[in-house]
Amino acid sequence: MTQEQGKTFYFIAGLPRSGSTLLCNILNQNPRFHATPTSGVLSLLLTIRNSWNKIAAFAAVRNEPAKIRVLRSILFSFYSDIDRPVIFDKNRGWSSHFEMLEMLLGYKVKMLITVRDVRDVLSSFEKLWRKESATGQTPQEKSYPEEFKTITGRCEVLMKSNQPIGDSYNRMKDSFLRGYKDQMHLIEFEKLTTDPEKVMKDVYAFLGEEYFPHDFNNVDQSTKEDDFFHGFSDLHTIRKIVKPVASDWKNILGPFAESYGKFNFWRHH
Repeated sequence: MTQEQGKTFYFIAGLPRSGSTLLCNILNQNPRFHATPTSGVLSLLLTIRNSWNKIAAFAAVRNEPAKIRVLRSILFSFYSDIDRPVIFDKNRGWSSHFEMLEMLLGYKVKMLITVRDVRDVLSSFEKLWRKESATGQTPQEKSYPEEFKTITGRCEVLMKSNQPIGDSYNRMKDSFLRGYKDQMHLIEFEKLTTDPEKVMKDVYAFLGEEYFPHDFNNVDQSTKEDDFFHGFSDLHTIRKIVKPVASDWKNILGPFAESYGKFNFWRHH
């Protein structure tokens, strides 16, 4: 893989509540790897890209090569102080931007995509909402107060295209259908937590990196996020020991949630 300034870039996207934070902290055990918490680099790149031609001088004199150089410099400069050669930038939005990334990096981008039974993702959010509602109002409840009066309504809101599950799901599936399937390595939460060694060996094989023996019984949390800004507490807190997590959507959501199983498209391709 082509490198620039001694850095190799990979990207992490996928569904919320599907193990991306766990994955990043496992990856960070490798002294060659630097995996991020939720990154703002994508937002920074899009802000510059989308504002470029709103600047009168740039609109009057088109200079696409200069724009590309500026965007590329942002990506590399942001990580210039990291002394690890392999960067994993995590943002659920990355799966919509293969074209931009490949233009900036000059090679076919490889992306790790964490997924989980959508019904259990919904169940996880439902449990978080029940916890948060005791003392406050979540952003979704504030925006959709009527829908949030019922379990079915809360699930419908979370699956909207402008909400956490629906947004990341649509981005991921669109890139899958757009022809990037072979560049997207899907990591199922259920398998990661049940057989982490096999899953990680498959990750290394996909990336073409030399395998590093990870300690799945002692995963320190090296990535830190203030979950207050995401509207829920404990969104990005992981357990030290990697172990299976029982599916509980039937007990939490009830039989109606069975229909959401149709969204697990990766199990049918």
